[in-house]
Amino acid sequence: MESANSSSADPLIAENLPLSGTSEDKANYEKWFSERFESLLPSIQERWPDVALQTLEATCGSLDEVVRVIVQQSSIANSSGVREQLEEILNVAGDRTKDIADSLEPLEKQLEELLDELNGTLRPKLETPVRNRPLLAVGIAAGFGLLMGLLLSGGGRRP
Repeated sequence: MESANSSSADPLIAENLPLSGTSEDKANYEKWFSERFESLLPSIQERWPDVALQTLEATCGSLDEVVRVIVQQSSIANSSGVREQLEEILNVAGDRTKDIADSLEPLEKQLEELLDELNGTLRPKLETPVRNRPLLAVGIAAGFGLLMGLLLSGGGRRP
């Protein structure tokens, strides 16, 4: 059984990374976990309700520290089981992100087409009067700017 003073250099933690195991891969995985840690907190809390949220937040997203804290505060006897469950949470989160991105792609294309259409139809309608009467356009813009300035400044001078 692990002691309460076990460090983040636990060999069970280091050997169970889902990557090839080089120090660069471990650093990249740790960074990836850390960047997504805030969004993963609710899932982690749901999986291990005995672990205090403040204790998880105190780990600052360090994967090794999160595993160590969960092992210490829950009934799980080893860190490899915790790591596997965290990896499952990460995979589910990654799959959800991919699904959301895939579902947004058609909407993005549709919006782009609508903006192109709007640009093609509205721009000529706006440019023609401005080109025909440039002084009127400048006067209208100046009047609108003056009106907005008066409204935003409260309409009068302050003592």
